This record gives sequence, C-alpha cells and structure tokens, in this order.
Amino acid sequence: MSFRTKLLAFFVVTIVGAVTLVAWGVSAYTRRAFEEFDRQRSDALVAQFRREYAQRGDEIAVELEPGKALVIKFLTVGEPHPDGFRTVFFELNGQPREVDIRDQSLHAKAETQPKADPAKPGEIGAPIPGIVSTVAVELNQPVKKGDRLLVMEAMKMQSTVYAPVGGKVTQVLVQPGRHVEAKDLLLVVE
Repeated sequence: MSFRTKLLAFFVVTIVGAVTLVAWGVSAYTRRAFEEFDRQRSDALVAQFRREYAQRGDEIAVELEPGKALVIKFLTVGEPHPDGFRTVFFELNGQPREVDIRDQSLHAKAETQPKADPAKPGEIGAPIPGIVSTVAVELNQPVKKGDRLLVMEAMKMQSTVYAPVGGKVTQVLVQPGRHVEAKDLLLVVE
C-alpha cells in the first residue's frame, strides 16, 4: 500500500470519526434539551389544570406552540377507588377522555404490589397486566433456567412466565385469580 493510499485512508477515518463524534454530541444535547422542555411544559400544563379546573364544565385552550392549541373541557371526577385513585373525565378537542390519577387526599386501603427490579434477574415481574391463572412452583422449590413458573391470562390469551435464572423460589407473591399490573413482582428466585 502506497503512502498516498495510507494518507487517504487515515484522512477518511479521521473525518468519519469526527462527524460521528459531533453527531453523537448534538444528538445527546438535543435529547436532553427536549426532555427538559417536555418536563417544563408538562409541569406548566398540570399547574394550569389545577388553577383553571376548579369548576366542572370549564373549558380552556392550551397553546402548545403558535397555531397549535388543545381545547380541554373538564367534565367531572369519579368516586374514589379503594387503591387511592380517582377517574377524571374530560374532553380533549371534543373527544371524551378519562385518566386515573392518585388522589393524595385519600388514604389508600388496598396495598400496592411491589414492582420487579429489572437489575435483579431473580425478581420475576409480570410481563403484561392480567390475571394469574396458575402458579406452577411452590416456596423453596428449586428451579432451573427456563422452567415454567406460572401462567397469566389477559384478554382470553394465556402467557407463560419462565424462570430467567436457576435457583430456589424464595418468595411467591401471587396466587391464582390475582389481578396484576405490568412489572408487578410475582416471584423471587435466588
């Protein structure tokens, strides 16, 4: 390989590396700036919601940017749920919507299910919201990686949860018939 070819290759590699580095830096900066802007805008919308929605039937227009506005009409707040949430009913640009929010003034009677820590492979979380159909293991039972632990059902479809690691079942936090949300802690294998 001649000196010219080596020099050209070095030049191309240097340019490609520099462009990649600059593109990564701009992308990271832009992502952080957008996340901060989105957080500020969300906080502003929540504050405006609290200020202006004291009366049912009130309607406001929230300007997202020049020429883009959302028309929000507050309808009503539902009765408290046992888990400390309430359903807020509203219209967004004329379309009926609802959202469940935690009411801080209520004392939740139902205990919340702990969530599985993704950093701990032995903590098995629910892959989907649904109902536990069967639990195939018992406390202190040894399991191998890939063993069937339990079966969940959601919308008439069953989903089997397998052991991601081998070990011994140290905690069983659910029983058949229990409704769980996504990422709720089901079992612990150590």
